[in-house]
Amino acid sequence: MGKTIAEKIFEEHLLDEPFKGSYVLKIDRVFCHEITTPIAINDLIARDMDKVYDPSKIKAVIDHVTPAKDSKTAEQGKILRDWSRRHEIEFFDIGRNGVCHAIFPEKGFIRPGFTAIMGDSHTCTYGAFGAFAAGIGTTDLEVGILKGVCAFKYPKTMKFILKGKLPEGVYAKDVILFIISQIGVNGATDCVMEFTGSLIDDMSMESRMTLCNMAIEAGGTCGICYPDMKTVEYLWDFIKEDFDTKEAALANYSKYKSDSDASFEKVIEYDLSKLEPLITVGFKPDQVKSVREAQGTVVDQIYIGSCTNGRIEDLRIAAAVLKGKKISDNVRAVLSPATPKIFEQAMSEGLIKIFMDAGFCVTNPTCGACLGMSNGVLANGEVCAATTNRNFNGRMGKGGMIHLMSPATAAATAIEGKITNSPFFKV
Repeated sequence: MGKTIAEKIFEEHLLDEPFKGSYVLKIDRVFCHEITTPIAINDLIARDMDKVYDPSKIKAVIDHVTPAKDSKTAEQGKILRDWSRRHEIEFFDIGRNGVCHAIFPEKGFIRPGFTAIMGDSHTCTYGAFGAFAAGIGTTDLEVGILKGVCAFKYPKTMKFILKGKLPEGVYAKDVILFIISQIGVNGATDCVMEFTGSLIDDMSMESRMTLCNMAIEAGGTCGICYPDMKTVEYLWDFIKEDFDTKEAALANYSKYKSDSDASFEKVIEYDLSKLEPLITVGFKPDQVKSVREAQGTVVDQIYIGSCTNGRIEDLRIAAAVLKGKKISDNVRAVLSPATPKIFEQAMSEGLIKIFMDAGFCVTNPTCGACLGMSNGVLANGEVCAATTNRNFNGRMGKGGMIHLMSPATAAATAIEGKITNSPFFKV
């Protein structure tokens, strides 16, 4: 019997099976941010176990409240900062920091076949590179920091074969919202969501990251794509010392794909040639309608950014809609490029000017608005059109309502002051 890509990665990293169904894996990367990691650090200190397994394999960043907004968040940052200095861990402090799931791939810290963990549910993003990556709790994070291992159940895999060519004005965000709407928020619980097919082959790495980012919203442990030449191109500056040519790198990474006779929990095939732009309604990610059905819904705020849609591709898409236009007088709009590199690139391409001329407030890279901590929190009863990943009740502020959508839809909504399709989509 053949193996899935997740099973192959498990077998390569398996260290122990202490009891049936629990597989202890060697971990290639432990990622840390200032919200969840300080709890683990303080507990390790209290246990007189202030050690790390390998500082070169641990990376840390401040990304949720940056700069600090009060004494509590300043203290969280200080704990992570001091710990990183003590153990010589590469640390992305304020001014050099960015959204964790954007800056860590951008720095080349994730590779095909890697295992990665982080105290953050959207760690599943890194599966776009053909890696097994999962969000974990505080206890598992402590063990990962201390020993470089983590225990998982053996991976079940749901395979999604995505075919067709997306219509103009339809994007990866619409694809993942469609999938979640079809299988539900518990549809992939305890499963790896494997994305394959011609539609995935056509996607950029940024789009694949958007797709894998929201696997957790369907209950998935990880989203995963097969590495290909696009993966190699994205990582080339970081892997070129290991390979003579890009073709050699591709040949090495091509083993990370499922065998033709691999066993899957379920195989689902979609032709998305006629997919429309989608948004969420209600307070669950599987409550989805077409933009056409929700057209006219009044909003108070537009937010473009996050680990889902804050990359340069997303900014280009939104800017193309906004160019030469002004946002409605009845809304406020916030842009947060996901990393300093993306911010700088957006400036050099003239995208930041387009956003500012349109009336956007452009902020530093941060995750703050997405979970209602900073830089775009909603008031009670307000409605936000967001390119983020969760529309839970109160997620961006107590009593706030969030409609998730693509950057193009968000930009068009900003112009109209109410939910509307982007001009690139033709019904």
